[in-house]
Amino acid sequence: MSRIVMKFGGTSVANVERIRNVAAHVKREVDAGHEVAVVVSAMAGATNQLVAWTREASAIHDAREYDAIVASGEQVTSGLLAIALQGMGVTARSFQGWQIPLRTDAAHGAARIAEIDGSALISRLVDKQVPVIAGFQGVGPDNRISTLGRGGSDTSAVAVAAAVKADRCDIYTDVDGVYTTDPRIVPQAQRLYKIAFEEMLEMASLGAKVMQVRSVEMAMVHKVRVFVRSSFDAPDAAQTGPDGHPVGTLICDEDEIVESQVVTGIAYTKDEAQITLRRVQDRPGVAAGVFGPLAEAAINVDMIVQNISEDGKTTDITFTLPTSDQARAIDILNARQAEIGFEALNTEADACKVSVIGIGMRSHAGVAAQAFQALAKRGVNIRAITTSEIKISVLIDTAFAELAVRTLHSVYGLDKA
Repeated sequence: MSRIVMKFGGTSVANVERIRNVAAHVKREVDAGHEVAVVVSAMAGATNQLVAWTREASAIHDAREYDAIVASGEQVTSGLLAIALQGMGVTARSFQGWQIPLRTDAAHGAARIAEIDGSALISRLVDKQVPVIAGFQGVGPDNRISTLGRGGSDTSAVAVAAAVKADRCDIYTDVDGVYTTDPRIVPQAQRLYKIAFEEMLEMASLGAKVMQVRSVEMAMVHKVRVFVRSSFDAPDAAQTGPDGHPVGTLICDEDEIVESQVVTGIAYTKDEAQITLRRVQDRPGVAAGVFGPLAEAAINVDMIVQNISEDGKTTDITFTLPTSDQARAIDILNARQAEIGFEALNTEADACKVSVIGIGMRSHAGVAAQAFQALAKRGVNIRAITTSEIKISVLIDTAFAELAVRTLHSVYGLDKA
């Protein structure tokens, strides 16, 4: 017998029929003797509608009232699922974030979890009751409903799993696991049986939409094993594939992966813009002068490359950021040109970042050279490069994005993983 937290996203609970399907998945685990808690998102599209109504009521509104409104979507889902489970003979009860309580900081609309007391949930689990918990929400220091930001239900589920000391957190979604890359670009992409927390964190931050970045961070910190699987499989379908492995992907500690591949996956993000500040005076504090104001404006800077001139007096600073923030960043930097001390600002849009990810890279040399050679052979020009222990990222023209992904997926042998 295991203790499992099951999380279902918006598409999995999009209507009452799908909620009944979710209930059947939950009943399967209960019938198998497991202690089960469930975390749910709002029905697909419900949160968007609630946000639209809020903005229609007033373009400028109190963030606390915004949270009270948008959190109601998950409240509806949790109640409906509890009713569906009761109809199947499963003892279930719905819970809102404040009833647990899941406590957050005061940042209404984008709160972070401060603490969660799992004792009440554990007592329910021990009594063989299924708590059905509204995800995405908690209670702030002002004792009012708070929300965790879009995609926050994944974070709720991992937090609950950590609080009740669950053996596993199952994330049910509209895909059947984590793949070596986007199968829409590379039909030969393989579903991964296991992936390390660090690798999944890189994949999530680089565009893989299977899990939210914050939820992966929390899982890694609290060592919560996460299993990504499809909610659209029939509840009574075989739980293992032809290879004998469970149908899904286990996100776990590196120690659980006996022999990792050198490269686990290829991720990419489009809509990147590149800004270069030319001939900046090379003096202490210049980087802070550039990136401090951008941070204050909540502009997320990604790749940063600095080239010092031959005489050591000036430097060129190149960095990337989302295209949606490009115009704001240019305005901020131009307003501080005299203070920063750059001679010219050049910018280009229509860039794409492609990344090679794998914990096996720590112990293997030549991985980067392999990528550069393969891209050069296909005529893909690299604008910028950044590396870490388990990642190599290159900035290229968006027009070459799919070619680069397919090339790298093939060169590292992931087509036949």
